[in-house]
Amino acid sequence: MGGTYNLSVGNKGRLVVPAEVRQHRGWSEGAPLIAIETDTGLVLMGRDEARRMLREQLAGRDLVAELLESRRADAADDAA
Repeated sequence: MGGTYNLSVGNKGRLVVPAEVRQHRGWSEGAPLIAIETDTGLVLMGRDEARRMLREQLAGRDLVAELLESRRADAADDAA
């Protein structure tokens, strides 16, 4: 499934997602969603989808080593 859907902001600022989209995504009432604002728009996804996507993007990376390397480089620049 893919496409463009019209959404509307309802009572009290609630976002109204079309039933077809909710059914396809498996979102039922109360489903935890994540809204990510970007420079080009808004991305809406389920919380579990966001976790999966983030894990896939970070797979194979050593974030601690990257942070330490960055801090060491910053410290070396400050010392120079």
